[in-house]
Amino acid sequence: MGVDVATTGDQALLRATTTDYDVILLDVMLPGPDGLEVCRRLREQGVWSPTLMLTALDDVQDRVRGLDSGADDYLAKPFSFDELMARIRALIRRGTPPRPTRLIAGDLSLDPAARRVWRDGVDLSLTAREFTLLEIFMRRPGEVLSRFELLEHAWDDSYENRSNVIEVYVGYLRDKLGREAIETVRGVGYRLRT
Repeated sequence: MGVDVATTGDQALLRATTTDYDVILLDVMLPGPDGLEVCRRLREQGVWSPTLMLTALDDVQDRVRGLDSGADDYLAKPFSFDELMARIRALIRRGTPPRPTRLIAGDLSLDPAARRVWRDGVDLSLTAREFTLLEIFMRRPGEVLSRFELLEHAWDDSYENRSNVIEVYVGYLRDKLGREAIETVRGVGYRLRT
C-alpha cells in the first residue's frame, strides 16, 4: 500500500486531481485552501475518491459543513487509530465511482484509460511522458502549474528542479498541439489554454 502526503491545500488539490486514490484523508485545518474547500473543489472537478475528513472541530455544524462539502465520512480528533483504520476499510469497501472516461479542454480530448489524445477529432501521437504531462494540464485547464508541480507528478525523484526537462517537454507538446496551446506565465509556470 502506498501513501502520498500533501502538507497544503494546494498540494492536496494537485495530487488528488492527478492520481486516483482509494481513499483521501483530509484535514480540515490545511494551510492555503482548507480541507472543506479542497473537498468541494475536488468534487467540482469530478474527483470522487472516498474522502474522510479529519478535524479538531466536533460540533454538529462542523460535521454538517464537512459532509456538505462532499466528504463521505467525518472523524473528530483525538481519535483511536483502530477506529481510523476501520473507517478507511469501510470507505474502501464502498469503492470509488468511476471517473469520466474522457477529459476535455477546448478542442482537446484525452482518454486516460486508453492513453489516447485527440484534437478536433484527430488522433495525436504522444510519447508516454508527453501524455502524462498533458494529462496533468488537462486535469487543471486554465490553471497555472509551476515547474515543480509538473516535475513532481510527471517525473520521478531523480530529476532536480534545476533541470530544463519541463521546458523541453512543454516544447514537444507545443509542437504537437500548436504553439498557442500552452502559455508560459513568466516566473510562475505554464497554463493550458482552453
